[in-house]
Amino acid sequence: MEIAIIAHDTMKADMVQFLNEHRAFLQAEDISLIATGTTGGKAENAGFKVMKMLSGPLGGDAQIASRVAEGKCNLVLFFKDPLAKHPHEADINMLIRVCDVHNVPLATNQATARLLLKAIEMQS
Repeated sequence: MEIAIIAHDTMKADMVQFLNEHRAFLQAEDISLIATGTTGGKAENAGFKVMKMLSGPLGGDAQIASRVAEGKCNLVLFFKDPLAKHPHEADINMLIRVCDVHNVPLATNQATARLLLKAIEMQS
């Protein structure tokens, strides 16, 4: 299972904390992580193996959306900052739309991400 991790700048610490809380699950052999560049770097610094894409503003969101459309990415965890404006908002909306079109689960906050991982664990 390929899981994408993305976090806006103000949410990166929350993402790393979430990854650490779910380390055993996320480091299982059948799980691979992909991430936008900066988020991926933070995850690597926390000890996770991650395939990094470009940073979000440079096209990383679009790269992940492409993997969703190709059927390679099975779950997207995108910790968005709902209070900030982002210059690459069109890419963010496109990623959300592609997840909806291809019926790929997308969590935009920790509570939803936690529920999705629990659901996957219960199916295993």
